[in-house]
Amino acid sequence: MDFQLSDDQRALRSGMRDLLGAVFDRDRLRAAVERGGALDRALWRELGEAGFFALRLPEEDGGVGLGLPDAVLLFEEAGRALLPGPLVATHLAAGRVKGAAEGAAVVTAADGDRPVAHLAEADAVLTGDGPLDGEALRAFVAAARPVRSMDPLTPLHLPPTGRAPGSAASASGRVPGCAASAPERVAAPAASAPRRAPAYAGRLRYEAALLSAAEQLGSAARTTEMAVQHARERAQFGAPIGSFQAVKHLCADMLARTEPARAAVYAAAVTGDPLEIAAAKLLADEAAVRNARDCLQIHGGMGFTWEADVHLHLKRAWLRGATGLTEAEAEEELAAGLGAVPSRSGSSAAYGPGRAQAGGGA
Repeated sequence: MDFQLSDDQRALRSGMRDLLGAVFDRDRLRAAVERGGALDRALWRELGEAGFFALRLPEEDGGVGLGLPDAVLLFEEAGRALLPGPLVATHLAAGRVKGAAEGAAVVTAADGDRPVAHLAEADAVLTGDGPLDGEALRAFVAAARPVRSMDPLTPLHLPPTGRAPGSAASASGRVPGCAASAPERVAAPAASAPRRAPAYAGRLRYEAALLSAAEQLGSAARTTEMAVQHARERAQFGAPIGSFQAVKHLCADMLARTEPARAAVYAAAVTGDPLEIAAAKLLADEAAVRNARDCLQIHGGMGFTWEADVHLHLKRAWLRGATGLTEAEAEEELAAGLGAVPSRSGSSAAYGPGRAQAGGGA
């Protein structure tokens, strides 16, 4: 059984990296930061034209007809580039929401009572009761409340859930993804308020988690490269700091986190097994967050500055880790599965129409 990338998969990954290098280079990244994460509709359409969102739609429905292992490669590249926007939701909405596959529509997701990303710019919102658009979407947006996001590239809104004013969201007053700020302390749902259903159920829940893990993997790989490059170029005491043992160990630890996460994400994309996806999300979240921290440490004082990009990777990694299949939820899934025989998914959800289940997989 061959789990090396096929030539077509390598070309797919290389093509996406070249595309993002052309349409979302560092200058455009910093421009997106300066405008508060507002989406570039032209960029969104370019992604649609490149097949980013329609990658797994059958060819007869206007898609590319590939599978989950191929989608993981594209989302890994998106994570490397810190590409903003509700990429996972729009990808999963292709074929369900008009315009999503082509990049003509921006689709986000209201996952239970968690903050919703890019709600003000969305053309549709995935909810547990089906997609919202038109008047229903406008009413939903009007009732939602903007909150301060920890990621400057991801504006957040709290969905309308009948919250009781003044009560704390948790013992710390924090809601996942929201930055700590006294004026924006988030209220918790009233005891009598019904909780909103998650946006994704069943297979889609795990696909969303895996695609998010692929983004985390891309970010972990990129911060490793940034740290190694800086360690080679920055000199202290007449030598590159990469020659110092402490810095070597940090860089080695970053690689040692990235590669197991890569193996887990790629394997989970092939099997489609929920437990393997939960494990992959755990490993990718840890790699993304800890690598960004170590990268910042290697950059020293410069790493803390707004002009450096390291903090953007760290904040995005924190945000992704707090959404979808969180650390606690993934651990619960794995604990519940101890001793159980995992089911293996050979469906088109994992492999795509007409793809072999072994050989040439991601």
